[in-house]
Amino acid sequence: MPDQQFPEPTAGGLIFNPEGKLFLMKSHKWRDKWVVPGGHIELGETIEESLIREVKEETNLDIYNIEFICFQEFIYDDLFWKRRHYIFFDYACKTDSTEVILNFEAQEYTWVLLKDRNKLQIDHYTEIAVQKYLDMKNNTI
Repeated sequence: MPDQQFPEPTAGGLIFNPEGKLFLMKSHKWRDKWVVPGGHIELGETIEESLIREVKEETNLDIYNIEFICFQEFIYDDLFWKRRHYIFFDYACKTDSTEVILNFEAQEYTWVLLKDRNKLQIDHYTEIAVQKYLDMKNNTI
């Protein structure tokens, strides 16, 4: 049985550059799948503040135009390296930053057009967030 007493809230972001490409990073924590940056919401910070902080810590990117997409429940799924119960709050946002500096959580990164994302092994939960984003935008990319 896990040592958790409650689910852990997290924030993650679909980050788009000025060319409309999505930032993805490959992470060993997600079994070498492509994911979006994000992480735990700290006590005393809003979900959006958490997203801004986590993105900066993991990628060095500054983000803006933050827009809520959806939430997802992650309950002891083997897709992650730890068996935990998380609640994901997924957002879309933009960046004009050009210098990416990855921290230890990611091994590489790429910018991809949404229509080309199927060429990568994208994590299941990231793909759900992308689909929800496309549905929300009523986009046919």
